[in-house]
Amino acid sequence: MEHERSSGRRLSQSSNVGDIGATVSAPAELTPESWSALLSPRLAYFAGVARTEHVTRAAQEMQVPQSTLSRALVRLEQDLGVDLFARHGRTVSLTPAGRTFLASVERALGEVERAAESVRADADPASGKVAFGFLHTMGSETVPGLIRAFRADHPRVRFSLVQNYGEAMIERLRAGELDLCLTSPVPDAPDLVARRLDEQRLRLVVPDDHRLASRKRVRLAEAADEAFVTLEPGYGLRRITDDLCQEAGFKPRIAFEGEEAETLRGLVAAGLGVALLPPPAVPRPGVVELTVTGQRAVREIGVAWLDGHPDTPPVAAFKRFLLGRRGRLLPE
Repeated sequence: MEHERSSGRRLSQSSNVGDIGATVSAPAELTPESWSALLSPRLAYFAGVARTEHVTRAAQEMQVPQSTLSRALVRLEQDLGVDLFARHGRTVSLTPAGRTFLASVERALGEVERAAESVRADADPASGKVAFGFLHTMGSETVPGLIRAFRADHPRVRFSLVQNYGEAMIERLRAGELDLCLTSPVPDAPDLVARRLDEQRLRLVVPDDHRLASRKRVRLAEAADEAFVTLEPGYGLRRITDDLCQEAGFKPRIAFEGEEAETLRGLVAAGLGVALLPPPAVPRPGVVELTVTGQRAVREIGVAWLDGHPDTPPVAAFKRFLLGRRGRLLPE
């Protein structure tokens, strides 16, 4: 018997109408009138009956009243306007339309099952996942040391790591792609929570044959006529460099803009210019690093997260760990 489709129902505007094997790339539009919202509550019932080919047995296995299951199947067929089952007394069998529908339903239910297991695994207190972002300059020593220390007490916690510049990490934090990030300067925004953890003194890095190379200390104003190699705009260290130079009374003349501090050190050694940089993980030949006096030439390092965003147990544990490292975040 062909059922009459319920009035007022329509396909979601995002649905792709075409051959049965066509790939649907657009997400389902979950409006009250969409097929997804309409059919989802009854799909598991349909799959259970299709598997057992017996309504009573399916109801027992799924632990729902048989009457509830029967009504759900009838309503499903009415909404679709298609017979999914052929009835044979107490047993049922799938019609051709039912077999076609079942293949897609089983894939959809399998995806839901995998998604549920995935998010549950990521939230597991002992073996869950932390999505953690950090600056390029903290990748060689600071972050590996932090993770090693944290995993001494949480050996099975997993990390999804993102190394990037500050503004890009804040964007990913807002997009929900990161749980926490180490960044500089410490952000000040109404939708974020940020805590200062430590600071690094910045040094004026010059080639070892530079006119200032014999000095131990220097005022930044003494480098006003020098070419600078810096990070690109958008990087926190670039903003700090520009602000310190402005405070010293000049605008730096930029010879090169890069993405990584150690690359800048190499270019300084090659004589391309001077740079304001945090201390290196390993001393580099060909450069001399001078203490900057007369100004507070530092960059503050902080941890940030999205305000009001609930933490899973592993994220909460790592956040507590980071906040407990105030004043001793960075290697000696």
